[in-house]
Amino acid sequence: MIGDLFDSPWKILIVAVVIIVLFGSRKLPHAARSLGQSMRILKTEVQGLHEDEPAPPATRAGPAEPRQAPAPAPDARAQIQALQAQISSLRQQTAAAAGHGPADSPARGPREMS
Repeated sequence: MIGDLFDSPWKILIVAVVIIVLFGSRKLPHAARSLGQSMRILKTEVQGLHEDEPAPPATRAGPAEPRQAPAPAPDARAQIQALQAQISSLRQQTAAAAGHGPADSPARGPREMS
């Protein structure tokens, strides 16, 4: 129905005249300017959305190399050593409380301790 409306130039001219009569020749430039500004705003917002999206990971043809964890900083190493010392002292305390000596306590990980 709408496709048939614009098949001849006379129909387009009649629609244009009706629009000019309805809206007036003074309001049409303002309406066109507003439409152009709206289109520019929409375009910048869509571009902003594309910039916010994370970049897709790069694909390589070769086999994937396993990534190694970065070496901990000196402060982190000190914290790790302090935590390991606390774990060993807790193991000794747990073994002493259970009636076993420190030599008799089996080596268990921190998750296995009750």
